[in-house]
Amino acid sequence: MMKPTLLILAAGMASRYGSMKQVDGFGPSGETIIDYSIYDAIKAGFGKVGFIIREEFAESFKAIFEPKLNGVVETDYIFQSYDLTPFGINKEIERSKPWGTGHAVLCARNQVHEPFCVINADDYYGYDAFEKMAKFLTSEAADDKYSLIGYQISNTLSDYGSVSRGVCNVKDGFMTEINERTEVYFKGDGVVYKENGEEHELTTDTRVSMNFWGFTPAVFAQSEPIFKRFVEQNENNPKAEFFIPLIADELIKTGQASFKVIPTSSKWFGVTYKEDKPIVQKSISKLVEEGVYPQNLW
Repeated sequence: MMKPTLLILAAGMASRYGSMKQVDGFGPSGETIIDYSIYDAIKAGFGKVGFIIREEFAESFKAIFEPKLNGVVETDYIFQSYDLTPFGINKEIERSKPWGTGHAVLCARNQVHEPFCVINADDYYGYDAFEKMAKFLTSEAADDKYSLIGYQISNTLSDYGSVSRGVCNVKDGFMTEINERTEVYFKGDGVVYKENGEEHELTTDTRVSMNFWGFTPAVFAQSEPIFKRFVEQNENNPKAEFFIPLIADELIKTGQASFKVIPTSSKWFGVTYKEDKPIVQKSISKLVEEGVYPQNLW
């Protein structure tokens, strides 16, 4: 049986963090958040790790991860650039940031030939999520059946203010649509989101996407025309980004693929700002104290 591949989205600019948070140390032995994802993925049965990065990050990533992972798991490096000619788009479009997560996945089309999942570099997902995704990719995934890990919304919110979340509408275990809610927060014992100045309640077990998706390589051919159309529509908008949910929404609406929402009880946490670092360090220290992870992962 072919082992699935883990793709890690790490080409972002980290502008709000102020430095390369993808390789910042958070664990007791200087582990990055990526280290914990890779550790859980290997334990769950993934056979390869692909880092989607900008080419200028390559030496930094290799210096940090190769000494740890050499002989442990196969690694690969996929470069996300501004060059659109590989997609048959012969235009130079000025950009200050990459084209987004959906484009990042497309950049892997010549290097990934097995079922795979996609995660963010700066998010902690928990072993339960990797175990369930590995099971899906090895036993259920098909060219018209993909998946995403659905986190319980109350396990993803901050005690320090509102956040944006992709709220999933789910029917019979499959996503019917995903809506970006830009102001989601705790209110008393419940959860609300604000839209046009009005608060709307969400149940605490509402499922949200934290960008943990499962695909087969068929998604590359399915999503390339969607990306080309997006570029045509947004060539004069330098901030427009082609996100994975745009692909999912199109494939669902056109009937090309369904997306199973795999529920997880894992608690998610991530880092956006420098101020998040001590909170993440504390969360990881607690997991180490509880015996979830060793003091030194590698």
